[in-house]
Amino acid sequence: MDQHVCPTYHRLLSRVAAALFVPVLLAACTEDAPTVATKVSRPVKTVLVQAPDVGGIRRFPARIDALNKAELAFRVAGTVHKLAVKEGDRVKKGQLLAILDPTDYKIAVKDAQASFDRAKNDFKRAKELVKKGFISRSDYDAKGAAWKNTQVALERANKNLAYTKLKASFAGTVAQRYVQPFEEVRAKQAIVALHDRSRLEVKINVPETVILGIRASGGERPEPDAVPVTAAFDSRPGEEFELTLREVATRADPATQTFEVTFTMPAPQDFLVFPGMTATVTADFSGVTDGTPRLFLPATAVTADSDLEPFVWVVDEANMQVTKTPVEVGRLRGSSIEIKAGLEVGERVVVAGVGYLAAGMQVRLLPEREEAEPRADEGPCS
Repeated sequence: MDQHVCPTYHRLLSRVAAALFVPVLLAACTEDAPTVATKVSRPVKTVLVQAPDVGGIRRFPARIDALNKAELAFRVAGTVHKLAVKEGDRVKKGQLLAILDPTDYKIAVKDAQASFDRAKNDFKRAKELVKKGFISRSDYDAKGAAWKNTQVALERANKNLAYTKLKASFAGTVAQRYVQPFEEVRAKQAIVALHDRSRLEVKINVPETVILGIRASGGERPEPDAVPVTAAFDSRPGEEFELTLREVATRADPATQTFEVTFTMPAPQDFLVFPGMTATVTADFSGVTDGTPRLFLPATAVTADSDLEPFVWVVDEANMQVTKTPVEVGRLRGSSIEIKAGLEVGERVVVAGVGYLAAGMQVRLLPEREEAEPRADEGPCS
């Protein structure tokens, strides 16, 4: 072979060999590299299984409100001429609270009075003329209708003039003034807030577990007012006031799952209690509970397998995996369901997204304000 050709041939062979060797080397490196498995933790909303906390003495924070309260307003618009009360003043029923400038309404009354007088005289003349046959019966009826219309207009004008005076609809205390003298106000715009402090409302929020733990006796549940209830104020230690049940909300607050219970009490005579203040309510549930612990969970925690057997997902907090746990369910109460068997107090149960879990699945706990949402690429599994 030519000595000039031979070096060129050798360089070409070297380049081809290098091109073939690089992919083989990369493939070998790829095969030897370890595969790293990434564990995906599903976020879930959970609750701890708790027995109803009932029986014995229970205490609840309470808030005070006025039994009767109203925001009073003028029925007509105008300029505030006078405010006759100040915040904190006690007023009697029918007492004058505020006055609008009556000038325009007095003029309206005079105009309506003039129209009424003219229509009345026209009707009297028409009454004589129809007897003599000088006018038709229809003309006479028209005069009578015009007189009645002006009578209604006069009554309306007088009422509007009377509405320029705002009076207390019940005895109470002026809690707040919303306007100032010489201010233009609209009809039905709040002028003052009036509270009746002779009787007070005491409101508490009772947990769902307490409501569920009240026993049924003889097929009937005990009356709520069978529970002795008293209120105490921090400023009067050792002094308690008996409360009278007024109403019990039958729908739980969706955020707190508590039921609002309202009591009433006479206003204390030797110290002041204003709406917005707080108190402590003490209730004795020992007479209406049987002491039998009952477990309740949100109904969304319970699902069923292919054989329609109910179960829940219990979170093992040691390894953060879920376990399928069969349960025996009982009565359904609102958004909660009774668990007769299968769970113990203190276990953590998934209450949202249960249809998207599988045994042994890794999970992480959501804060209470979040909800578990299914991913688009996943379907329910049992």
